Amino acid sequence: MEKQLTPQLRFTEFEDEWNKKKLIDVAVFLDHKRKPIKSADRAKTQGVYPYYGASGIIDYINEYIFDDELVLLGEDGENILSRNLPLAYRVSGKCWINNHAHVLKPKAEVNIDFLTESLELVNYVIYNTGTAQPKLNKEVCKSIPLKLPSLPEQQKIASFLTDVDEVIIKLTKKKTLLEQYKKGIMQKIFNQELRFKDDNGNEFPVWEEKMLGEITKYYDGTHQTPNYVSEGVPFYSVEHVTANQFEKTKYISREVFEKENKRVRLEKGDILMTRIGNVGKARYIDWDVKASFYVSLALIKQNSSFSSKYLAQYINSVPFQRELWKRIIHVAFPIKINLGEIGKCLVQLPCVEEQNKIANFLSDIDLKIEALNTKIENSKSFKKGLLQQMFV
Repeated sequence: MEKQLTPQLRFTEFEDEWNKKKLIDVAVFLDHKRKPIKSADRAKTQGVYPYYGASGIIDYINEYIFDDELVLLGEDGENILSRNLPLAYRVSGKCWINNHAHVLKPKAEVNIDFLTESLELVNYVIYNTGTAQPKLNKEVCKSIPLKLPSLPEQQKIASFLTDVDEVIIKLTKKKTLLEQYKKGIMQKIFNQELRFKDDNGNEFPVWEEKMLGEITKYYDGTHQTPNYVSEGVPFYSVEHVTANQFEKTKYISREVFEKENKRVRLEKGDILMTRIGNVGKARYIDWDVKASFYVSLALIKQNSSFSSKYLAQYINSVPFQRELWKRIIHVAFPIKINLGEIGKCLVQLPCVEEQNKIANFLSDIDLKIEALNTKIENSKSFKKGLLQQMFV
């Protein structure tokens, strides 16, 4: 018996079954109007109209070829198979679109926002054509199966999900503003335009400037890619530091960990910094750590002569990033900084008491940013759960 085409979660005024359709039945393809712009020519055409590709807005130019509400469907195989980017997104107004995105105009009986959400639920991996550069070609797109209710139900679902999207957008804007505030306040602090005072209201001593290697020891991780195991000791790499996510990792055996731990030990209060690829991202270890790490990271050891929380913040600041930039090997792929060069980077050091005040002030902002990020991720998960129940 064929499965009934009704969603698990539904507005009570609707009872009819949903209809099976193909994408070609509900939308008109306007791919013939797409037109790429050579990268070399984009600087000559700078303007106000968004220029779209498979991954979203590429640039802004001074011409447009579309002037209407449209849905774009990514054509670049890498994006489709990795699922790192939205596959379907809605655009409106004047814009230019290259040939790495399909252009769809929904028919009269189809709500554009409902169609966009429906296309986001498609499992595009099954449409891999098996070519060296897999793409979601037009003919494949036309046959994508969809299930649609009546237009009034589409509109009600789309309106409800738009409200959820508005919450996510507002939270994201708050997070962006707070990140911008932190960036600005860090610049003032580390340029010493803004100074803290001690508990009695007195000024702190003049800051000192020292090379990192003068105040602490630093190490890189293992140079050998280990044999990973399903369960064991966490193994950190660049992606864990950049994402500030140390729970979902690969694992190494206890024997491998113990051997590496004799050479260098990660401890609570230390700092991990990326040194290959995305160079210069630092994370203060504020948890009881039992892990090992790869050569792409540098471990900066704690020391009683400075606050590690302060140093982690300073490493992420513009002055220290400039120090790193001067020493990065830019011709390497990926770019990297040799371990010995890290110790030559200059650090501005107030007294420890002022370091603690600065670190606590900036850490409080970080906590607020992280709280907003958690709300954003929870809202996205909430929407994902709704999509799974409200769509067939």
